[in-house]
Amino acid sequence: MSLDAIADELKELDQNIILVFAFNATGKTRLSVAYKDATKDSETGKHAGVYYNAFSEDLFVWDNDENNNRANIHLNVLPSKLNRFHSFLYENPDTIMNKLALYAPAYRFRLNSYSDIEKGIESVTFFLENEEETPIKISRGEERIFVWCFFLALLEVDGWAGVQDAHIFIDDPVSSLDEHNIFITANTIFQQIESHYKKKRIIITTHHIGLMSILSNLLTKGEKSGKYKNLTSVKILKRSGEKLVLEELKKNVFLYHLHLLQVLGEAKKGQLYTYHFALLRQLLENVASFLGTGRIGHTLAQIGVEKPDDAANVVNTHSHKNFYYDQTEMMNDTERNYFNDIFDKLVDKYQFVL
Repeated sequence: MSLDAIADELKELDQNIILVFAFNATGKTRLSVAYKDATKDSETGKHAGVYYNAFSEDLFVWDNDENNNRANIHLNVLPSKLNRFHSFLYENPDTIMNKLALYAPAYRFRLNSYSDIEKGIESVTFFLENEEETPIKISRGEERIFVWCFFLALLEVDGWAGVQDAHIFIDDPVSSLDEHNIFITANTIFQQIESHYKKKRIIITTHHIGLMSILSNLLTKGEKSGKYKNLTSVKILKRSGEKLVLEELKKNVFLYHLHLLQVLGEAKKGQLYTYHFALLRQLLENVASFLGTGRIGHTLAQIGVEKPDDAANVVNTHSHKNFYYDQTEMMNDTERNYFNDIFDKLVDKYQFVL
């Protein structure tokens, strides 16, 4: 099956929330373009929805100002059809900053418009707080987060997302991000779903198992899943010989737990945040499902945790905290001891190799 045929298949789905896992090199970005072509007005050529993909990221290019000893280093914003909506961001820069605040950036920024603001934003200058006259270059991961938040802010422009309102297609906004920021990004996507799922289709494609796991669990197993589960289609795009196929995820053995073990093992060696309890809960649920019970309390008892019901309450309580603020805090000593005890006993019981 071609990507055009896959796009047509996505177009015909009944569900309003579509989550697609795709292995690298299967053509996720090209699928977003194929879907754009499949859904645009055949007579006028107007697009039905809005898109975030690699082409969105490619609009941002660094000018390192090498000839001037990097005195005016900045991130250029290449001209596109989106420029006509930039005036909203220029006049309301806090819109971007409000999105960025979730990631607790160490930098600040300044939007530089063309002399005619109607032409849009020409570039972005980054600097440390109280050092506005000294431009800096931010990391690749920080850049990706900024571009994603720039896009999220544009979604609030009625003239764009309010007109092309049939769908939002989001392709992998997590390249170059660590697990902490992937967790936050997953929840910015979930916020878009919460805001728009009744009125428009939301399609998310990703190659990242962690992002897939978080969103899939929120939509089909989380505390709010009751209103999303029947409206959600979870798929996997993969190659079968020379063809591409789009299958229901349940037809595949999709080993989330291997990725979660690696993520949590690395976090345990470094810095644990309270949001890691949410990932630990997903891991316990996967093991519980394998054991045939579906209850994390049973898993905790099996691995030898004392007072498993109390431990389950601790894990559940921390998993249901506010995603944006409480869960980005560092664990205190009591939380860390609870986490380490459960994780270590889980690894020891089933001899997982990290």
